[in-house]
Amino acid sequence: MTRVDFYIIADESDSARLSVACRLAEKAHVHGHRVHVHTQSQAEAKNLDTFMWTYRGGGFVPHAMIDDDINTRFPDAAPILIGHDQEPRPNTEILINLCTSVPDFFSRLDRVMEVVGGDAPTRATARERFKFYRDRGYDLNSHNL
Repeated sequence: MTRVDFYIIADESDSARLSVACRLAEKAHVHGHRVHVHTQSQAEAKNLDTFMWTYRGGGFVPHAMIDDDINTRFPDAAPILIGHDQEPRPNTEILINLCTSVPDFFSRLDRVMEVVGGDAPTRATARERFKFYRDRGYDLNSHNL
């Protein structure tokens, strides 16, 4: 059964959420996992793509947008894929969810990481997602960062 972790941050900024998503993706990649980062919109996907190139000086997080040409030609080239309305590749193990809703495909993955910002609307939608998972019997964990 899919394990679900909520990563709760106090900071209300979008950059804080993106930073946590980057760190989680990088850590999963270091441990050999394939990651799908699901964003709320195409604009947020592009922001995260840019952020992954710049969030940590001297480091590189190997990633691609799902609709990038390289991803079409070489589907296994990037272990971390970013999308907003696309489903993950079949060999993906981890979903990092930045959306306000639960993606329909979440249960096909081994693990879901929900990144929750500090503002009231984000917390409210996270509580709804938490209830959704809990009511269906998923293993839930919360991490206050």
